[in-house]
Amino acid sequence: METDPVLFETLTYLVPVAIVIAIFAAAIRIFREYERGVVFTLGRYTRIAGPGFVLIVPIIQQVVRVDLRTFVEDVPTQDVISRDNVSVKVNAVIYYRVVDAEKAIIQVENFSAATSQLAQTTLRSVLGKHELDEMLAERDKLNADIQEILDRQTDAWGIKVANVEIKHVDIDESMVRAIARQAEAERHRRARVINAEGEQQAAQKLVEAGALLAQQPNAMQLRYFTALNDVSVNQATTIVFPLPMDLLTRLAPSFGGEQESA
Repeated sequence: METDPVLFETLTYLVPVAIVIAIFAAAIRIFREYERGVVFTLGRYTRIAGPGFVLIVPIIQQVVRVDLRTFVEDVPTQDVISRDNVSVKVNAVIYYRVVDAEKAIIQVENFSAATSQLAQTTLRSVLGKHELDEMLAERDKLNADIQEILDRQTDAWGIKVANVEIKHVDIDESMVRAIARQAEAERHRRARVINAEGEQQAAQKLVEAGALLAQQPNAMQLRYFTALNDVSVNQATTIVFPLPMDLLTRLAPSFGGEQESA
């Protein structure tokens, strides 16, 4: 069977063209604006490529894509024992992004998994140094502390931790009741303190008023009339026996003389 010369000639041209097209297609890389490529030549780091159109040498060069957008990592629920020996379950969320693609690929095997594991251990370590009341009332401070520690440790990986947020602090039902009783006792204590402070201020004002009225006896008589007027407003039957203040003043020496003679 004879081979068609035309077909053979056509295949002779098509095969090299197909090989060239395949090599050229393998050499083309398109990187989006938020992507970078870490290029390795014969296994050695060469450069950071992208964004846009990038050519690499097939077989000799390899490229690893790195996403520079912010990652949102949900930290699984962690069992934490606070400094005052209260067992709580805490979960959080962290926001981080790659700022150095070279370090993120070369310095750590999987930067996403490494950051997640580090966040879990840091969450337990930091919260274990605080009491339960601080976990509930000072979340902003705890978030800042965790974020600072994570950011400092992930800097060698080319990772920037932008934010950490504690989402839930779950407490046992018995502890919730204990906290409610504590809060109720605290409110009663504040009420008693406020009441005592009011009594103290009222007593101080009465002492000042008594000292002021003692300086002018007529003022005491006017105050006596004011009290009578207040009593007369009441609809209940009231019997009042007014006694002049000057009469008491005159009777006082006689009472004192009788006591001395006795």
